Amino acid sequence: MVKQPVSVNGVVRWRDVGLADDAKVAPGAHKKLVVLRHEIGDVLRDLRQRQGRTLREVSHNARVSLGYLSEVERGQKEASSELLSSICSALDVPLSLILREVSDRLAVAEGVSIPDTVPQEFSARYGRTLDDEFSAEFPAPAFN
Repeated sequence: MVKQPVSVNGVVRWRDVGLADDAKVAPGAHKKLVVLRHEIGDVLRDLRQRQGRTLREVSHNARVSLGYLSEVERGQKEASSELLSSICSALDVPLSLILREVSDRLAVAEGVSIPDTVPQEFSARYGRTLDDEFSAEFPAPAFN
């Protein structure tokens, strides 16, 4: 096996490549186990580093011990929703953005393709389109 850099949403990660990747996975065969706490920790660390902030600074602002935040970033501890919310507040980022990034990374790891738009079949089944939603939310201005 060889490690190769792979960019996901501007963040470079290392992935094992080699003969095993070329072979098709048989139905029912086990894929690589994806651990949610590792992905959450990676996303939090990447975001903190992109902001040029230290663990000490973020842990102080989030009111979390430095050691615990470090363990969360390394994927050694499961972060509660309250803790994640506090860390996100300290990083000035909505929790939904962090969870979206984690979701995207999990999809890549699982080999799942997720569209960025609502499929037409889905909107047809439930009777409203995104255009309807957008028009209802943001009506066109009336010109005199």
